[in-house]
Amino acid sequence: MNKQLMELYSDYLISSFNEVTATGLSSALKGNISHDKVTRFLSESDFDSKQLWQLVKPVIRREEEEDGVLIFDDTIEEKPHTKESELICWHHDHSKNRSVKGINILNCVYGTNQNTIPVAFEVIKKPIEFCEIKTKKKKRRGMITKNELLRKQLIICQKNELKYKYVLTDSWFAAKENMDFIRITLGKHFIMALKSNRTVAISEQKKKQGHFIRIDELEWSEKNLKLVWLKGVEFPILLHRQIFTNKDDSTGILYLACSNLDCNETEIETIYQKRWKVEVFHKTLKSNTGLANSPTKCVRTQCNHIFMSIYAAFQLECLKIKHKMNHFALRSRIYIKALQEAMNELQLLKVA
Repeated sequence: MNKQLMELYSDYLISSFNEVTATGLSSALKGNISHDKVTRFLSESDFDSKQLWQLVKPVIRREEEEDGVLIFDDTIEEKPHTKESELICWHHDHSKNRSVKGINILNCVYGTNQNTIPVAFEVIKKPIEFCEIKTKKKKRRGMITKNELLRKQLIICQKNELKYKYVLTDSWFAAKENMDFIRITLGKHFIMALKSNRTVAISEQKKKQGHFIRIDELEWSEKNLKLVWLKGVEFPILLHRQIFTNKDDSTGILYLACSNLDCNETEIETIYQKRWKVEVFHKTLKSNTGLANSPTKCVRTQCNHIFMSIYAAFQLECLKIKHKMNHFALRSRIYIKALQEAMNELQLLKVA
């Protein structure tokens, strides 16, 4: 990996407020690096989680904590007008409850009390084309599921000897295979959101008898915490019912499964609240590091641009740690400085 070009490209992503192009970077560097060299940089090899770990490792080693958390979530960058490929295709967006066309990325970020650092990622590809018999529509699918990719990323974190205690996910990754892998294979704990239609047994005896009941049909006392056996999972979990108020003053319920039986309600809510860090990370990817502005057309170079966008988000996080400013404030500062320079140049042109 060309470290110099990598730094220049990530700086360009952070500094640019318009379309990102190889020619634009070359012009910003006054032609000292040609646009062809930038294009070759993005196309020579595949950038993946291994390279990302090498870049973030020094900061992780300073920031990691024994009770740190790994947060998994995917995000979709919509590309409704771009030609379909194994990379840009249709994915189910659970936030909108419908399929959208775009790029789907599974991210794993490490969360401390103050900071959010990306440690692994996977761009979801669907190279297999098939025709659905019922609808007779052409569709695509991947070689591996997102839940399998999540476990693959956990193995990477284990090999990298990353210190953490909890894995946090939303309900879309609360598969029993993930729970078993985290708790039994890795010996870590998890806190995951559950859908209300998941079924549980309220005692080990009920579990052996096969008596399961939907979560939303459970009877709750003043204490919103129960020891239950989730169907398909061999070990007991703590089920917490969190009641919250929406912006429109309506109330909602979030069911949380926690594998650490020593936790209380407050601890479960406090730890799971850290999951919001990955949402902020995704917002930065889309708003501050030019995720959607790939200057290339082929799959490899588009994926490498995504890698650089993730690295640029990491660079912003390092600047946040150093200057005690959030990502949007940092970008605003850069924009104001650029605007001042542009107005100064305009004045020089007027008097020339």
